[in-house]
Amino acid sequence: MRCPYCASEDTQVKDSRPAEDGTAIRRRRICPDCGGRFTTFERVQLRELMVLKKTGRKAPFDRDKLMKSFEIALRKRPVDRDRIERAVSGIVRRLESSGETEISSEQIGLQVLEALKALDDVAFVRYASVYRDFSHVDDFEKTLSEVAAKIARDPGDEA
Repeated sequence: MRCPYCASEDTQVKDSRPAEDGTAIRRRRICPDCGGRFTTFERVQLRELMVLKKTGRKAPFDRDKLMKSFEIALRKRPVDRDRIERAVSGIVRRLESSGETEISSEQIGLQVLEALKALDDVAFVRYASVYRDFSHVDDFEKTLSEVAAKIARDPGDEA
């Protein structure tokens, strides 16, 4: 693994442990050349996934980009990091086990919406406003009505 600080090819693993409910290995590394310390994660990748964008362009699936989407939607929200990791890992597992090598960005967006709905109502509305391209206050009102109906059905589930 190349050192992110000095680009040395010779880094050493100092500690390894399971992460993300056993679906990844977290490795603490040190560079003997510059002394830099950093963490890497090793995950099983069942197949190479391609994302089919709305424009028709294809791009490699990027788990980090998916994680950033969650982090942006959940910014300053009281949601435990482990719950976010589990949601992202669940989406990735479903995509990889679907048997498809090309997944539409719309399918991924729908899965993110579902996961956010279960994690945090505010994050769900934030993500939905971008994903569904809200252009008027009525769009927000409709989505908020959906959230309010969910809370009325499941009163113990508010975040």
